[in-house]
Parts: sequence; structure tokens; C-alpha cells
Amino acid sequence: MGQPEGAYIVTTSPDAAVQQAPIVAGTPQTPARSPLREISRAFLRSPASLTAILFLLLLLFLAVGAQFVVPFDPVAQNLGDRFAGPSLTHLLGTDEFGRDVLSRMMTASRIALLAPLIAIVTAAVLGLPIALLAALRRGLVDATAGRLADAVMSLPALALSMAIIAILGPGLVNSMIAVGIAFAPSLFRVVRGAALATSRETFMESAESIGCSTNRMLWVHLLPNVAAPLLVQVTTLMGVALLAEASLSFIGLGVQPPDTSWGSMLSAAYQNQFRDPFGAVAPGTALALTVLAFNVLGDTLRDVITTGRHS
Repeated sequence: MGQPEGAYIVTTSPDAAVQQAPIVAGTPQTPARSPLREISRAFLRSPASLTAILFLLLLLFLAVGAQFVVPFDPVAQNLGDRFAGPSLTHLLGTDEFGRDVLSRMMTASRIALLAPLIAIVTAAVLGLPIALLAALRRGLVDATAGRLADAVMSLPALALSMAIIAILGPGLVNSMIAVGIAFAPSLFRVVRGAALATSRETFMESAESIGCSTNRMLWVHLLPNVAAPLLVQVTTLMGVALLAEASLSFIGLGVQPPDTSWGSMLSAAYQNQFRDPFGAVAPGTALALTVLAFNVLGDTLRDVITTGRHS
């Protein structure tokens, strides 16, 4: 028989005291907290996190609409106005070809977001499916993938990227694919570690027992449960990928003229450091702030996830 409305359950505590707790039918339960709401509240509570989000949104705006807001053509040369200092006309001055530095900085923001995105997508395509499959099946698949990841991680990432670029050729896409290949083992390790714990859960065993396909178990049951650590790792690698792009562009293996990036602007500033001592300030500051914004974003997401697990 069902429990009548307003009935009481009698329990005995260790000190033999009788406690009565009313059970009222239809009492509303506390709704589960939304992860998206918790993340939003965490960013709003932290001025640093909110500033990082606003800065990245500004970069996104410039990446999409820079051609509509730049004051000058970023590739237009004016050799009679080389190395001009900051002025009302050129707020950040001009470079060795008389090009407006501010316009080139704003245009390069597209590379600052596109280059890490290419690297992360490459790393995810290579590392994510193998990590999920290794955690689900374990055994020979896990051992083989783990040894391969260890072998790649034993090589310096930048040196490995340069070796791959030597095969593929220089350029933004090729250089970022090379960086993504170098990042794939670290992404594999993070996803595999999180997926191993999830693969032993009861719901995974139930899904396998009712005949779910491997694809469904990987992408429907396993992937959503490792999305949190995956997201944190992605935001961290975005900053590292941007530094890798700047390093490769600095030595001429990344972005090729007439396109520009902050790394290539730093290279030009280095070559003209005696003619324009402050030429590296603008691209260097933008690069540092963007990497810092990605790191703050990752730290905040990690804190939210950690708090959620212990609450």
C-alpha cells in the first residue's frame, strides 16, 4: 500500500530517541543546479575571469569584422612615413614599410584565434577518439595507444612541429596542423584518464549489456562525462598553441606575407630594434594578454569543476 499523505516515518537514533519526520505528498524537490548557470556565476564573481571573457570577445569581434573597423589598409605601404611614432593619425605609429601598426594589430587578431583553433581541432581529431576507445576497450588498444603517445611526448613539441613543417611546407594551416599533432598526446592522456573512471560506471556496463554499439557508447555515453576536463585542457592548450604560432611565425615558418600575425610583427620589430625600439611593445603586449586570458578561462573552469565535484 502507498504511504498516506501526512504520515510519519519512525526511526531510531543511536541514543534510542524517537524522531518523527513528516512526509507530505507532492512536496517540490530542490531543482538540480545547471552547470551552465554555475559557470556563469563563477565568471561573474571573478573580475579577472570576466575581464578575460570580455577581452576574448573583443578579439572575436575584431577577427570577424576587422576589415570594417580598421583605420587604414593593413598592407598599404607609405615609404615616406616609415617608423613614425604614435600620433593622432597613427595611434601606434608605423612600421618599416610605413604601414599602420594599429590596423595590422587588429587584423592579426584573426590569426590569434584561428591558429589555436586549427591546432586544437587537429589534436582533438587525432587524440580524442583513440583516448575514448582505449579507455572503453583497454587491453591491447590501450597499451598500444599509450606507448605511441609516450613516444611522441618524449620529443620537444616545437622541434617536432618544425620537422613536420619541413615535410608539409610553411604556412599558417600547415604549421598549426604540426602543432596539433604535437599536442595530440597530451590531450589523449587527459581524456583517457577521465574516461577510464567513467568506463567502469554501472551505466556503461548496462549500455554494453543491452547491446549498444561502440560508437554510441563512445559519443553518447562516454564523451559527455569527460567533457569537463576536456574543456579545461582545450582552453589551456589554446594559449600554448598561440605561443607556438607566434614562435613559428617569428622564424618565418608560420604566417606568410602579406598576411600578418603578432609573431611576424615581433620578428620585424626585432630586426629593426635600433630604428624602432618600441616596435615590439604592441604585439608583445597583445600576445601576453591573450595567452593570459586563455589561462584565466581555463583556471576558472577548473575551479568550477572541482567545486562541483566536492559539493
